[in-house]
Amino acid sequence: MPYNFPMAKPVLISGIQPSGKLHLGNYLGALKNFVELQNSGKYQCYFFIADYHSLTEEFNPQEKTGQILNLAADYLAIGLNPKKSTLFVQSQVPQSTELAWILDTLTPLGELGRMTQFKDKMEWSIKASIDVIDKNSEIISEKNKLPGGVNAGLLMYPTLMAADVLLYDAAFVPVGDDQLQHLELTRTLARKFESRFGKLFMEPKPLLTATPRIMSLDNPAKKMSKSMPKGCLFIDDSPAEIEAKIKTAVTDSGSEVKYDPQSKAAIANLMIIYKELSGKSLETIKKQFQGKGYGEFKKSLAGVVIEHFADFRKKKAALMQKPATIKTVLKSGSTKARKVAEKKMQEVRKKIGLI
Repeated sequence: MPYNFPMAKPVLISGIQPSGKLHLGNYLGALKNFVELQNSGKYQCYFFIADYHSLTEEFNPQEKTGQILNLAADYLAIGLNPKKSTLFVQSQVPQSTELAWILDTLTPLGELGRMTQFKDKMEWSIKASIDVIDKNSEIISEKNKLPGGVNAGLLMYPTLMAADVLLYDAAFVPVGDDQLQHLELTRTLARKFESRFGKLFMEPKPLLTATPRIMSLDNPAKKMSKSMPKGCLFIDDSPAEIEAKIKTAVTDSGSEVKYDPQSKAAIANLMIIYKELSGKSLETIKKQFQGKGYGEFKKSLAGVVIEHFADFRKKKAALMQKPATIKTVLKSGSTKARKVAEKKMQEVRKKIGLI
């Protein structure tokens, strides 16, 4: 009777851009999920720092290295384990941009122009250009210097994302709804390559998880964003900063703590944060604060947030004192990722006739 060798675990891959401090929305939408997927033991996990992708936005070169190390410290402090997952830096795997160029030659321009994120940024840029022209009563030729200026990197972003996924034969990609269109293009490009050169790439499937939509503390009509720091809870905020931000968070009329996104959007947002970080249900939270005011609820919420990230803050502070340790982890992970990527690229080059 032949021996049945165990099948290798499917590959899972995802990344985050190093473009500033991570906030609560980033944690609940990505980092928390990364750790759970890693610890499930079901996947070969690759988590990378998408530094090439981050270059599509205006940045300060003197700050970029620090942002990369800061994000790596977030990964490690939150629970990503280099013994369980491959943690690497995108730019240290040059095969990603090599494959992206090859995929560019297979991608109709119209496909990229239809990407929702690109269209949204293009429309915002055009509006910004018109606003500035109206204000100054003159034509400005260097549009890319305007806020929201669109560069070619934003247009080609999805093919680089596709390369990041296809290089590792990823079976799954944890994504939010906003990235589904990009992942579908990745699947389309895998099929296009196959129809022209033969089967080589796996078509990845999305791993959709229910992620809460966390809104700004000072404007519950807008998503929490680092661009609005006063209403943004960063995961490495100090206890004093957390207390101050939650204390000054906007509330709704009345004083009842109940979940009603329509008439009590501000309190509903705070209750979602409480629920996600405490593990309590919305109904339990409502009963806990029945007959109590917003002040007592906010004080308790601040305590929940502070306690939830206490271990993270301690571990990150220690890691930031040892940048060489962080670099060693990234170098090791990048070396492993590069070997896997180069093996795939050798197959790609052979398929398309390069020598």
